[in-house]
Amino acid sequence: MQLIVLAGGRGSRLGGIDKASVVVAGRTLLSRALDACEFATETVVVGPPALDAVAKAANAARVLEELEFGGPVAGVAAGLAALERIPITPDDGLVLLLACDLPWARDAAALLLAARDRLTPGVDGIHLVDHSGRELWLIGIYRKHALRAGLDRLGDSARGASVRSLLAGLALDTVADATGVGRDVDTWEDVNESITTLERQSQRQEGTP
Repeated sequence: MQLIVLAGGRGSRLGGIDKASVVVAGRTLLSRALDACEFATETVVVGPPALDAVAKAANAARVLEELEFGGPVAGVAAGLAALERIPITPDDGLVLLLACDLPWARDAAALLLAARDRLTPGVDGIHLVDHSGRELWLIGIYRKHALRAGLDRLGDSARGASVRSLLAGLALDTVADATGVGRDVDTWEDVNESITTLERQSQRQEGTP
């Protein structure tokens, strides 16, 4: 399985700050997302050159959309193109697709992997769904040929397209995110809540009262 981390957003709800570089409990969001590298044979980060050092530290490639800020579907296209340049990459392989704003990305990926048996013949992918029923398409495992078919169908309209439109028509199954490991960070309030939760988790692991 290969990994694509989408890190090319504008961070508009954070005041235009590069979301991938936001520090949460001592680490950037991108570095936390790249904890999921342990589940992948190759990893591609789709984002600006400023992310090169973090990507390199995780032994990941870094590419940019054909037109910067083209949206998540354009990011998927750039990530797939980078993976397809790897000679040993199978056309029918699996891709773990993650947004960069997931403080618990590794746990979210592990939850998906535990449900990998749902990827039976005829199922194009699985993704998380949160407690409210919101579908978390950018936390999923997809068949590479299914993503490529979606991109081919969108053609030139991929730039700015929604993830819903990319996945339209695919046979997908869902995995319940009962513990909230798919929580993302969109606002500074989210950042602060994530910091508090991570610090509490760290204290419990260390046995600190």
